[in-house]
Amino acid sequence: MSRLKNKIAIITGGSRGIGRAIVARFLAEGATVVTAARSEPETSWPRTPQLQWLQADVSKAVDVEDLFATAERAGGVDILVNNAGLQLERTIEHTSEEEWDRVMAVNLKSVFLCSRAAIPAMRRRGGGSIVNIGSYDGFVADPNLAAYCASKGGVHALSRAVAVDHGRDGIRCNAICPGWIETDMLEAYYRSLPDPAAARARIAQIHPAGRTGRPEDIANLALWLASDEAAFVTGQLFTADGGLTAQAPQPR
Repeated sequence: MSRLKNKIAIITGGSRGIGRAIVARFLAEGATVVTAARSEPETSWPRTPQLQWLQADVSKAVDVEDLFATAERAGGVDILVNNAGLQLERTIEHTSEEEWDRVMAVNLKSVFLCSRAAIPAMRRRGGGSIVNIGSYDGFVADPNLAAYCASKGGVHALSRAVAVDHGRDGIRCNAICPGWIETDMLEAYYRSLPDPAAARARIAQIHPAGRTGRPEDIANLALWLASDEAAFVTGQLFTADGGLTAQAPQPR
C-alpha cells in the first residue's frame, strides 16, 4: 500500500492508543513518520527506518521546535496529526486553576504550537494536511469532564480557523471527533467503577453500532484525511462515535 508514499508525517501522542494506531497505519501506507509523546514507547513499538520517535511535551514550544527540526532533517512536513491529549474527571466547581491550565496546555495549546510550526513547513512543500483529534465531547458534554469538553471545543474551532486562513497555501485542516474508543483512558474509567465488566457491556449497547470504537477506526479516517483522496475536504469535523450522538435521547 502506498497512499502516503513520499509523505512525511508528524504524529503527536503516538506511543499508545489512537496515536499508536495512526502511526502504524501511516507506516503501512508508505509514510515516513516522526512521532512524539511524553511517555516511553511500548516494547512492541515497530522498528523501521521510516519511524523516528522523540520523547517530548508538545505543550512546550521548545519541544515542538525540536520535533519539527527532526522532521525537517527527514525532508520536511506534509502531514501533521495533533493527537496528544489529557482527560481530567472534574466538574468546573472542583477543577483547580492548575488542572485547568494543564488540560488546556496539552489538549489545545499543543495544537496551536504544532499547527503554527507546520504551516510554514507545509507551505515550503506546496501544501499539506493537518488532522486534529477532537472529541464528541466538543459537541455534547459527558458528566465530570468540564475542562476536557472546553478544550476539545477549542480544537474544533481552531481546526476551522486554520482551514479558512491557510487554504490558499494548499493546507487543509480537519478534525476527527471520536466517541468512546478502546484506549488506556477508557480502561482506566472502567476500572474506577464497581463492576467494570457490566460497564463495558452497558456502554457497548448504548451505541447503535453495538460496540465501542477501536483505535484503528480512527486511524483509518485519519489516513483518508491525510491522503490526497481528501484533497477537497477541509474545515470539517468528522464525528466517529458509532452513531451515539445520532440518537435521541441518548441513554446512559
